[in-house]
Amino acid sequence: MTDNVVPLFKNPTTDQPTEPPTPLTVVPQPDPAQPMRVWKRAGRSVVRAARHDRTRAAGRAMVRHTSYVLGGTRIVTRRAWDGRTGARYERMLRAAEAAGNYEAAGDWEERLHRFRTERHKRRMDLLSSPEKVVKGAAFGVGGSIGALIAIGIALAIANGEISDVVTPLMAVIKLIRLLVVIVQVVWGPAMVIGPWLALAAVWAVGRQRGAAPQWALPEGKRGSDAGAPITPSIVVTALRDLGIPALRNAIKDMGDAGAAMLGPIRIAGCGVEVDVTLPSGVSTAEVQNKRKKLAENLNRHEHELFITIPEAARTVRLWIADSGALDEPIGPSPLVTDETITANYKTGKAPWGQDLRGDAAELSTYQRMLLITGKSNQGKTAALRSLALWLALDKTVEFRIADLKGVGDWRMFDGIATVLIEGPTDEHVIEATEMVESVVAEMERRIQAPPGTKFPPLICIVDEAQVAFMCPAVGDDKRPYGGMKATSRYFMAVRKIHNQGRAVDVLMWEGTQDPTDQNLPKLVREGAHTRISLVLGTESQSRMALGDSAVDGGAAPHLLRQGLDKGTVVVASDGIKIPAGQTSITVRTHYIDDDAAAAIANRAKALRGGVPTLHAINHGQERDALADIFSVLGDTARVLTADVLKRLSALSEDAYGTWTPGDLKRVLEDAGAEPYKSDGRMVVGRERVSRALANRTDGHSASAQM
Repeated sequence: MTDNVVPLFKNPTTDQPTEPPTPLTVVPQPDPAQPMRVWKRAGRSVVRAARHDRTRAAGRAMVRHTSYVLGGTRIVTRRAWDGRTGARYERMLRAAEAAGNYEAAGDWEERLHRFRTERHKRRMDLLSSPEKVVKGAAFGVGGSIGALIAIGIALAIANGEISDVVTPLMAVIKLIRLLVVIVQVVWGPAMVIGPWLALAAVWAVGRQRGAAPQWALPEGKRGSDAGAPITPSIVVTALRDLGIPALRNAIKDMGDAGAAMLGPIRIAGCGVEVDVTLPSGVSTAEVQNKRKKLAENLNRHEHELFITIPEAARTVRLWIADSGALDEPIGPSPLVTDETITANYKTGKAPWGQDLRGDAAELSTYQRMLLITGKSNQGKTAALRSLALWLALDKTVEFRIADLKGVGDWRMFDGIATVLIEGPTDEHVIEATEMVESVVAEMERRIQAPPGTKFPPLICIVDEAQVAFMCPAVGDDKRPYGGMKATSRYFMAVRKIHNQGRAVDVLMWEGTQDPTDQNLPKLVREGAHTRISLVLGTESQSRMALGDSAVDGGAAPHLLRQGLDKGTVVVASDGIKIPAGQTSITVRTHYIDDDAAAAIANRAKALRGGVPTLHAINHGQERDALADIFSVLGDTARVLTADVLKRLSALSEDAYGTWTPGDLKRVLEDAGAEPYKSDGRMVVGRERVSRALANRTDGHSASAQM
């Protein structure tokens, strides 16, 4: 029973038992964040749907076909307007006046006047045409009815039926009635189909003329005009879409749609060239800074467009390559193909390569200091070496070379150069520095010679010169070999040659990598008359390599393609033919490999008859004068005493830099190998010096035995 008893609760007020309270029902409250989550999920779904390939394809298709209709309508309307008015003649008249062709302008003005006269005559004829039409119709209808009745009378007489008189007339009336019925039947559908046919017609015109934007075209047709021939309309459209508001508005305001800005499009090598006169308010720098976009607007890659500044004011010169033409090789060097070619330091020019127009690019080295720079492995040494190989075919030119890379790129000059140092260490830099200092001593000796004295050219080449500038070695006199201070030995020697060497045909050629103020001081790079650059990383490096004026004039080695434009150089020099108004020229140099370079070097050695090459400069050591004399004679039977002195000075400036012909004669006479005259000039005989060395060796041996 106790299980069925309902428990009692006491009322807190009366303290009496009462029924238990009814339990409260809890109503769940809505989550306030739930709508936000729903909206986020919906938004993500919409974004995914909008970014889906099918959605994008559908959007492009809608924009494309709408553009076809709108563009086609515009084209058809303009054609109709041009046909009914003199707009075409007015455009051509303004274009001729803008171009300064007043003869053509007069011709177009005459055509416009003739067109307006004929149009006025047609309009006047229309005023009297209704009366003529009514009279003509009345005579025509009356005559036709009379003819039909006459035919009917003939039929009635022939058939004997009076009713046949109106038979032809009734047949014509029935035909007219049939035509009216046909028109009534066709008119309704024609009114429905006609607008659609017109829409299809303007759509076809727009599609044929490519009135849709490029991004809306199908994948297969997008960019299909890449490599197409360059036409005036393509150039003007590319300039209009360049993103320069002043240029775009000026082209829109021109009556000839911008054609007057363009000069003739000329074929130039593997591309075309055109001068563009910019409208007022547009600077040449603005167009140069848009090179990539302009190239893409012309359906070319960036490296296939070169923008330079000619001599005409407010004008840019565009050279546009044929698509893919710059990726084709230019052929072998004439030094390789023509074994009879020779060189002349003073009057000749090195056959170095081709410019972008396909013309031969030839460089004069006469009394010009040279600097070539660029990134590693881009053809710097090959370009510099090809110039030296050509000049080596002039046997009067002496070379002293330091290759601070030391991998054998200049090894074929063994037997051509009087000094050849190869290696990247500090010891090699010390030897290269003393080589340059010996060149300075030779330069100073020439400067002190009597006025009018002629000297053979002396070319001092230092490849990888940045190694010398960055060398930390310090000499016994506490002077650093590297650096760019007034006490830096290499830097000061180069500066002295730059300052005075040209006057006595003593020249400095340097090759460096990635120019900076640390590895290529400003005073050194500014001292070069011929400045050459391969591909570089930044515009600031281009300015270091070529100078501000060349870069401001359009030179852009930093826009060349690393690895793809090997051997392509930008040259700023008066030693090469540069188009009028330009400050630089781009050249694709001939590549001469090591085997071909060795063959050319052998031809140079045959011309020179054998030159002893010194491979190391011993400094601070006691020297054997007679042995050194024998070493500098090489394989030549006799050498002029002046040449022997010069070679000894190159061998050791410290030991022989101050020697005079009297000192040389004294040493040789003491050894029993005195100089003698040959063809009226004093020479040193190799056989005499060799015999003197042999006798001295025998004497030392006999003394040792005693």
